[in-house]
Amino acid sequence: MALDDDISILAGAGIFREFTQDQLRLLAFGTERLRRAAGKEIYREGAAADCAFVVVAGTVALFRERDGERVVVSRLGAGAVLGELALIADTRRLTGAIAETEVELMRLNRALFQRILVEYPDAAAKLHRRLSADLASMVSRIERLAPKFS
Repeated sequence: MALDDDISILAGAGIFREFTQDQLRLLAFGTERLRRAAGKEIYREGAAADCAFVVVAGTVALFRERDGERVVVSRLGAGAVLGELALIADTRRLTGAIAETEVELMRLNRALFQRILVEYPDAAAKLHRRLSADLASMVSRIERLAPKFS
């Protein structure tokens, strides 16, 4: 796939929507393309996370292990970003991910992403605003649900 196609895919993916074309181009240069057959693991729940994935094509199931059973918590398709927290923090995978259909993925590593944030402080500021808004929204949803569990 051409670099311009990769840039277009990244531009439509959540965490990268506010990036400029130059920033997306740098990011696209550092991506690795992967394919996984249906049923193949992408990553394991609890594993160290040092990268994120953008789904280019296909469907990925995110799951949690409960008493030896896989419980699907979400299904994601083209344009979805898996494990974006790994781009900004040293963390572990909160879910496992498996290809439900044949999938094509773009793998993005943390070191490159963080280098872009250092070189482009405006991108870091936009990301900070987005993460702050996402966190505020999550706290609001939790506050609405809290009375149901009291």
